[in-house]
Amino acid sequence: MKASTIPNSHRFLPGAAAAFRRLPLPTFTTVRMSLREDAPSLAVVGVTGAVGQEFLSVLSDRSFPYRSIKMLASKRSAGKRITFEDQDYVVEELTAESFRGVDIALFSAGGSISKQFGPLAVESGAIVVDNSSAFRMDQKVPLVIPEVNPEAMAHIKLGSVKGALIANPNCSTIICLMAATPLHRRAKVLRMVVSTYQAASGAGAAAMEELELQTREVLDGKQPTCKIFKQQYAFNLFSHNAPVMSNGYNEEEMKLIKETRKIWNDMNVKVTATCIRVPVMRAHAESVNLQFENPLGEDTARDILKNAPGVLVIDDRAANHFPTPLEVSNKDDVAVGRIRRDVSQEGNYGLDIFVCGDQIRKGAALNAVQIAEMLL
Repeated sequence: MKASTIPNSHRFLPGAAAAFRRLPLPTFTTVRMSLREDAPSLAVVGVTGAVGQEFLSVLSDRSFPYRSIKMLASKRSAGKRITFEDQDYVVEELTAESFRGVDIALFSAGGSISKQFGPLAVESGAIVVDNSSAFRMDQKVPLVIPEVNPEAMAHIKLGSVKGALIANPNCSTIICLMAATPLHRRAKVLRMVVSTYQAASGAGAAAMEELELQTREVLDGKQPTCKIFKQQYAFNLFSHNAPVMSNGYNEEEMKLIKETRKIWNDMNVKVTATCIRVPVMRAHAESVNLQFENPLGEDTARDILKNAPGVLVIDDRAANHFPTPLEVSNKDDVAVGRIRRDVSQEGNYGLDIFVCGDQIRKGAALNAVQIAEMLL
């Protein structure tokens, strides 16, 4: 039985973005309590946002133990009420004093907030798990996917350190490496080419609402409203809205490149990416081409992925059934399919795979909570 129930509108199912903005914060009910006096004290920063709400869902689903929990957000959201595991909480304004007595702080409030308050939380003795890009490329800060590189944070344990920072990778990086890493361990990836198909939820509830609105407008023959994005999103796709850099890559693409090298601890691996926004409500998809140092056949690769933690293989060629964003929405596992030999390369030195993952779940909140579990 699941430990928590969240209204569908708050889980970002299709047709729910507008409802997300209208409804009050959800109530989290539970059939088991995680409240324990011998457990760490928690703080959730950005608790009223999409990922902040997913933090609460994951904490409850996984029965994460805690003795207390602070709900923190901006001054605008302070005073709102949240029911979590049969307890009522008032959202508090995030201040420099918020982290007194906090053991673990889960941050999802944007890079500027993380840069300002993350170090303050560490100074107060908290271990910060940060979902923004603020600290990912800091060589002193571990960048962790628990199934991929748990050793990067092996030196950080609750009770053995007084304050620390751990970074959550970008959602596209997490989804990609969940599938690519088991194959990399077997045959060593020399070059990886990634094309992403990224959902509206990656840009927040407002983007989802605009996609719904535009869809209705276009079907009614009206001019689409373009406030979040500069161009029509409904029935269209376009280059990811991250700023484009002088080398022609956008910031989202460079995150995938740089973060992969750091997580794999391999500055020589060649990675290139093209990131695209597609009119999907929730969950990202990625086409990944891999070139190996050692031969790896598609049947062996399929077996490796079937046994990889957090990975679900959906690869039915006869039925033409492969992973889709809908199938992985609100799911923890990353789905992999279209596993096939790259026919442009001689021998078994290349593979193509197709990956889908819920970027709010495994691409953000779940990964952060798994990091927190490793601290216990």
